[in-house]
Amino acid sequence: MTSYEIQSLLEKQREYYRSGATVPVKFRIGQLKKLYNTVKRYENEINDALKEDLGKSHYEGFMCESGLVLTEISYMIRHTRRFARRRTVATPLAQFHSHSYKQPVPYGNVLIMSPWNYPFLLTLDPLADAIAAGNTAIVKPSAYSPATGRIVEKIIKECFAPEYVAVVMGGRAENTALLDQKFDMVFFTGSQAVGKEVLRRTAEHLTPSVLELGGKSPCIVDATANIKLAAKRIVFGKYLNCGQTCVAPDYILCERSVKDQFVKAVCEEIKRQYGEDPLANRDYGKIINEKHFTRLCGLIDKDKVVMGGRTNAASCQIAPTVMDNVTYDDAVMGEEIFGPIMPIITFDDFDSVVDELKTKDKPLALYLFTKDRSHVGRVTKELSYGGGCINDVVIHLATSAMGFGGVGESGMGSYHGKDGFDAFSHYKSIVDKKTWLDLPMRYQPYKSRFYQKLLHIFLR
Repeated sequence: MTSYEIQSLLEKQREYYRSGATVPVKFRIGQLKKLYNTVKRYENEINDALKEDLGKSHYEGFMCESGLVLTEISYMIRHTRRFARRRTVATPLAQFHSHSYKQPVPYGNVLIMSPWNYPFLLTLDPLADAIAAGNTAIVKPSAYSPATGRIVEKIIKECFAPEYVAVVMGGRAENTALLDQKFDMVFFTGSQAVGKEVLRRTAEHLTPSVLELGGKSPCIVDATANIKLAAKRIVFGKYLNCGQTCVAPDYILCERSVKDQFVKAVCEEIKRQYGEDPLANRDYGKIINEKHFTRLCGLIDKDKVVMGGRTNAASCQIAPTVMDNVTYDDAVMGEEIFGPIMPIITFDDFDSVVDELKTKDKPLALYLFTKDRSHVGRVTKELSYGGGCINDVVIHLATSAMGFGGVGESGMGSYHGKDGFDAFSHYKSIVDKKTWLDLPMRYQPYKSRFYQKLLHIFLR
């Protein structure tokens, strides 16, 4: 799509939004129901596309993408009417007699830019929130996941008129053309590097933005942890989607006294979950493309591999890999891994680990496996990170009842459920002042000492 076509499309969406068609709550809920039914109808095609792009099994495709999308849409169908109501707040006595309230209103015309690693979930989830909030939307899927992009385009074209919700396919040229335009809000999910560019471009128009980024999310395993269960859950979360998950445990910080036990349990779990030859497992996916495959291969230090390390360039596959005795100076610790490589760093003192993490970039997620509640208290209260789990990984993003998002280097803003509705809404603060009484104390001339005393009382 050319720059002119994108500009024309956005102008049509502006006109449609100005008509007020998207504002009635009944209309929003009707559109969400239409989207739900269409996603349900194309469930097999969605999962086929995910298999083509990322090698995901149909089970994983439903569990981690289409199923979660249906959950989010149904949640918004149930709650949008309540979310859209105005909320009364207290009015100061000095403003007697008035009614004060906050009214959520749509931003207007929004842009949703989605990534390739969860190309269906991270496109339709924010779209459901944008629709619930009453916006129009232009959706830009990633060019790296073309099969999923096509089914997203098919679903949206079948559900919505382009002046309401539209899809723009393509690569960098289309991304640039979209960011040249002035939207009322931009929602971006992707890498930190691209997120910085999106923020620079939106700043030119003073456009509010939500950035869902990533980072090196640590996973701490202390001496009190249930090692067998920790290994089972960490292996699941780390190698899900071949490690191409923004909230996957990026690296493990394991207490020395249980490190050997943990490494052994992890290796056993990899065999149990993926078989003796994971690359022959039909349910084990692949790296998105050759570029990322080559990058990941460069992060593997063969001298430190204790499990896995095998690769298949033809299929862009890397077996679940474990590296032991890793230090912060190793290449694998120099960037977000975003692949099936698990580095293990050993520690002796938990307090030192917490202090060290305070000096690092704020991650999107943090995980702690422990039975020590004082450790839980330190991690949850003292460290800054987007979100996480105690004695599990990844699952905190799979609920519409909690917001999901980053902080600092891992992003800004959050979504899912009520937080998603809020992300795509502006809350107007409104005072409805009655006309039957008009207190004189605010008007000049300011001479009355009696009014001055009253003002001190009212404003306390």
